[in-house]
Amino acid sequence: MSKRTVCLPDGTLVPAIGQGTWNMGENPAEKKAEIAALRLGVDLGMSLIDTAEMYGEGKSEQVVGEAIKGIRDDVFLVSKVYPHNAGKDRLFSSCEQSLKRLGTDHLDLYLLHWRGRVPMAETIEGMEQLKKEGKIARWGVSNFDTDDMKELLNTPGGGNCATNQVLYHLGSRGIEYDLLPWHQQNNVPIMAYSPLAQGGSLRKELLHDPVVRKIADAHQAEPLQVALAWSIRSNHVIAIPKAGKEKHVTANAQASALLLNTDELNQLDTVFSPPAQRMPLDII
Repeated sequence: MSKRTVCLPDGTLVPAIGQGTWNMGENPAEKKAEIAALRLGVDLGMSLIDTAEMYGEGKSEQVVGEAIKGIRDDVFLVSKVYPHNAGKDRLFSSCEQSLKRLGTDHLDLYLLHWRGRVPMAETIEGMEQLKKEGKIARWGVSNFDTDDMKELLNTPGGGNCATNQVLYHLGSRGIEYDLLPWHQQNNVPIMAYSPLAQGGSLRKELLHDPVVRKIADAHQAEPLQVALAWSIRSNHVIAIPKAGKEKHVTANAQASALLLNTDELNQLDTVFSPPAQRMPLDII
């Protein structure tokens, strides 16, 4: 169902809407439903699944591992390493442990979860070694701002970065001022986490906004589908919403087919203003 794709720097096409797994695996009573939701998402074309060793301290990876049993070749698998594990003394064991929990022999993409104290060159060297060993196919970063990305590309091997995963949704547009344009100019796609906002009042504000609801009604869609369609409008952003229930998975997949016109995008701009100046990177 999910047909729109984004091209990674090496030419690999991935779905514009994938699946996030933050908080999955933390409630044993929900595990069966979470596994079913992830498998349905793959069936509907959202074959990119994102997880991390940090999520539930490995429990999310275990859920993903169960979900992809028998369908590993159909999945583009992403995980992330803690910054304190990103040095040459810990990176390889962290990767091995993630692979074990996921029940696979390789990751399609391995991300540095955020920038820590380990020198960038050391992490890049380790990532490149993991590629040589076949443990990962490519690597990237997460929560890097524009200056971080510039430094990364000026570090030996940094040009091999496949993506940067950051917070991005209608209510958090700061990256549009300089980070997103920089990524577009350098052909490095953005991966947007929490594209529907992370629960609470902000998510409610987004999904109950009269303009969002009006546009949704015009497309016979749900407000969350409008928000998701907006996040991938540039064809340079991969959105990874989390959905633990099958009805939400289906709605997310259908959002890939929703195309917003210029007038609708302008209406959204009047309510959720694009940034007029450089802003600090939003991080949850």
